Amino acid sequence: MSAAIAQNPVAGTEWCTTAAASPSERYDGELPLESYSALGDGRAVALSGADGSIDWWCVPNLDSPPLFNRLLDPPEGGRFALTPEGPFESYQRYRADSNVCETIFVTPNGTARMVESLNSSTAGRLPWAELARRIEGLSGEVTFSLELLFSRRADAVSPYQSHIGGHAVFHVERVLGVFLHSTGFVVDRSDEGVRGKVKVCAGRRELAAIVAGQDEPLVVPGIEEIDGRIETSHDEWQRWAKGVKYDGPHRDEFVRSALALKLLLYSPTGAIAAAATAGLPERSGGDKNYDYRYAWVRDAGYTVKAFLAAGAHAEAKAAFSWLLKRLCEFGPRVCFTLQGEPVPEPRRIDIPGYRHSQPVLVGNAATNQRQQGVYGDIFETAHRFVDCGNILDSSSALVLAKLADQCADGWRQKDSGIWELPTPEHYTNSKISCWQALARAVELADGGQLPTTCRDRWLRERDRIAEWIGTHCWSEEMQAYEFYPGSGRLDASLALAVRFRFDGHDRLAATLDAIDRELGCGDFHYRYSEADQEEGCFVACTFWMAEARMLLGQHKHGAETLLRAQAALAQRGVGVFSEMVDGNSGTFLGNLPQGLSHLAHVMALDVMTSQKPC
Repeated sequence: MSAAIAQNPVAGTEWCTTAAASPSERYDGELPLESYSALGDGRAVALSGADGSIDWWCVPNLDSPPLFNRLLDPPEGGRFALTPEGPFESYQRYRADSNVCETIFVTPNGTARMVESLNSSTAGRLPWAELARRIEGLSGEVTFSLELLFSRRADAVSPYQSHIGGHAVFHVERVLGVFLHSTGFVVDRSDEGVRGKVKVCAGRRELAAIVAGQDEPLVVPGIEEIDGRIETSHDEWQRWAKGVKYDGPHRDEFVRSALALKLLLYSPTGAIAAAATAGLPERSGGDKNYDYRYAWVRDAGYTVKAFLAAGAHAEAKAAFSWLLKRLCEFGPRVCFTLQGEPVPEPRRIDIPGYRHSQPVLVGNAATNQRQQGVYGDIFETAHRFVDCGNILDSSSALVLAKLADQCADGWRQKDSGIWELPTPEHYTNSKISCWQALARAVELADGGQLPTTCRDRWLRERDRIAEWIGTHCWSEEMQAYEFYPGSGRLDASLALAVRFRFDGHDRLAATLDAIDRELGCGDFHYRYSEADQEEGCFVACTFWMAEARMLLGQHKHGAETLLRAQAALAQRGVGVFSEMVDGNSGTFLGNLPQGLSHLAHVMALDVMTSQKPC
């Protein structure tokens, strides 16, 4: 291609004069997690570092084995790096209302811009994976080094290249793909991958792309066609974002979190992944390194509500329908694969892990746990869906009625709680979730959405649960609801009880005060008492606290909590939230983009703007 850029090459770069440089120096081969942007196409997510290296991309699906996994295996995981030679600074951002990302590289000899996209078309997701990276010269000259190295998947596969139909084709087990580039690239190919260089000067641009698929014929588009789809993808993201219904003072932040949630919607089925990555540690060097590329009923339910708050009814309906079908087929399980099957038990992958955090796990141990919160999550989702003027079909109504009966029968049992802990207890949050489920079931029955056969029984059990919680879970000494009866500990997820409309103002407000005192750390909160010994602060908890304060009428307190956390996250990265942050340094921890973090942000902003009463 190597054609002159039609538009002013420095247009749109004014933001660089005020933005802080993105951390692009690697420590032991690794970048800080806040140095990544996320690209997506409705089927997979790629993480692109501020130094120009794509370190994570699972092909063809979000939960497939990675094609690039430098993120967890710096020496052998593979990467797609386009990095300036010599010293440089980089400034990374998303285009407005889009998941197309731009990075400005500033070197002693010149400045260049990289534009990146996992491409789609005007008809939606492409039937193949297409990762496009355009480099534009802005001033002077900048030479980029190219490294395209494929993951060996913990030495379980051996990538190779062949020539088919005039194309150099790479093979990584069942994944077949081509690396395409414009004429300015000089490359050297081998079974290991591709290495090379490309130079851009002011007014020139080059493009590199990967087109890939698995167990299917491969389309090989032209470079100009791929380049054009970057702008098509941007236009489609903007078109979607313009439909987001939010008119508050923080629309940009609201839309950015909505766009992150959209990345986690797996379009082939409607499932919503909890996060796009696996194995990232909740504490650097720690052992809580789980795989979140699955659909949790809890996360999916909360995300449906966030989509409804944003006016994204198509996404909400798709996710809700998927959820109901899984519950009909398998009952109240905790989580499912994106294809709708039970999640496999965890197994260890023999790779170094991020910051040498071991073990690295795929699969998830929560798959066979009992979590009473599932009931509250699904009924709150159904209630919000109906509240938006929608209607439940008879089949879905029967599924929900059966779940209400199961909840009414089983609420007295111990479970693993919202935090999926290994020791079953009578977790207060779980009991409140059962109360919530039956309260919403009664309301749905009264509204004609559910059969009324067992409506009175649900009402009686709802009141029994409330009485049990009041008797066993409130601590006069702590002036708060306990983690579980007799524990003497706190649980930040109890902030959700306000959203669930449980109990009265005074006890909930006192519980929030206790959580702030014991679990607060800087701008954020730990999940539960003593969690600071094993993990970072859980981002969603802080947004839940902010939302709860506002719903209780403490609008100023809640808004300040929300805006402080939002500002702290904005100081690091480009708007992609991780699961946790280090309470002292603010560095990101855990998997990302993390759905719970973004949807809690969306819901808190929605409450702040609407000033909904309790």
